[in-house]
Amino acid sequence: MTIDTHRGRKVRKPGTAPAQKSIRPAAGAVPSVPSMRKGLLASLLAGFLAMTALSATAMAEQKTLYVGMNGGDMERAFTQNVFPAFEKANNVKIVVVPGTSTEVLAKAQAFKDKPQMHVMFLDDGVMSRAISMGLCEKIQDSAVLQQLYPAAVMKDGMAAGIDTGMTGLGYNTHIFKDKGWAPPTSWMDLADAKYKGKVVFQSAASSTFGLHAFLMFNRILGGNDQNVEPGFAKWSSSIGPNVLEYITNSAKLAEMIQSDEAAIFPLTPTAIARLKKRGIPVEYAQPKEGSVILVVGECVVAKNSEPELSQKLAAYLLSKEAQEAALEYGGHFPSNRNVTGTGDNVAVLKQFQEYMANAKVLDWDAINATRAAFNARWNRVMER
Repeated sequence: MTIDTHRGRKVRKPGTAPAQKSIRPAAGAVPSVPSMRKGLLASLLAGFLAMTALSATAMAEQKTLYVGMNGGDMERAFTQNVFPAFEKANNVKIVVVPGTSTEVLAKAQAFKDKPQMHVMFLDDGVMSRAISMGLCEKIQDSAVLQQLYPAAVMKDGMAAGIDTGMTGLGYNTHIFKDKGWAPPTSWMDLADAKYKGKVVFQSAASSTFGLHAFLMFNRILGGNDQNVEPGFAKWSSSIGPNVLEYITNSAKLAEMIQSDEAAIFPLTPTAIARLKKRGIPVEYAQPKEGSVILVVGECVVAKNSEPELSQKLAAYLLSKEAQEAALEYGGHFPSNRNVTGTGDNVAVLKQFQEYMANAKVLDWDAINATRAAFNARWNRVMER
């Protein structure tokens, strides 16, 4: 292009091509392919960001409940087969705080003003102490409470049993078969000289199983739950010499049975059933003097951070659904009367009811009144 200096107009030199003009699409026209790609990428990015935000929100809304309970087999049965249905239905994660009943109680007491747990499982004697310490809040009334055996409702509804059982004698079938021994029939069998170095005894200061066995031994000798002098007086000349080891809980027992160190020991049919499922050579024997009723109860921890959700979990654990799963996968005997069991569990429940016929109930108020002194004496005299 050149300028026509005479007329002030731009003119094109002969033989040159016209200049290209910028072409813009008219309104409503189809955008170009690059534009479409940019739009698609923007949409995908926006969708991804939206999904990420939604996922983050969902994760933020999920709550966590902490449950204090026995570890090992019981923890596995509940975390794998009982808790998941509640977790899924309520968008909650349940985390187990493992320990014996006395250990769980100690943790609850240490954080009484700012609880770290929401629900705790305790043996009946320990539960009685927890309630007296003000560590539990009353379980809310619901239809499921009416489905429980009367004995499973504890201290006017402050706690409720989720597992009903009894403590009797367990024995190593491999050792008994090898030695030609007949199954034990009495608590006094623990004092039989042939079992020297083969009795494993849970500490009565920290284990309900051990305490049950000692108190039954004490009763046989003429004592009662308030007067334990006969048991302490005769221990060193009867059961004491036979004891290979005093263990703080039953977690180590499975190893000692498998290594043939333990021949006879206090234990429950529930624990025996779980060991047998693992292929451990063990069997339960009901003492002729009677077993000792053992109820594992649950209570909602007072002042916890999620009281409504904790109450909901407590009600679920008492339900037929939860207790059927606990029976099938963990061998836990139900406190809910509507649980009938299936398959082999039908016979198991029938046998359980027979064991309950002569089972003994302890006076936990009397026991707990002097428990601190008893524990100190046990540790000083028995396990020194």
